[in-house]
Amino acid sequence: MSKEQLRSGSRFLYEPFDSAHARIETHERVSEERWSALERRLSGIESAIERLERRLWLAVYGVAGAMLSQLVYEFASRAGQ
Repeated sequence: MSKEQLRSGSRFLYEPFDSAHARIETHERVSEERWSALERRLSGIESAIERLERRLWLAVYGVAGAMLSQLVYEFASRAGQ
């Protein structure tokens, strides 16, 4: 039996289903979820870059400190001679 045979009465008694509106709403919800997932991933990447930047500056300051300590040691050893 088809759907037409199961329904009784006129076809004008039933409201037409607007599938385009439902599709648009679903697409908007999916787009919002994708956007929020993208924002979460970007915030994770930004925090990883900030941690890497801190480590890099720590290494730069470490190298600069080592060079300054060698310079001070050279001046101290020359002054002691």
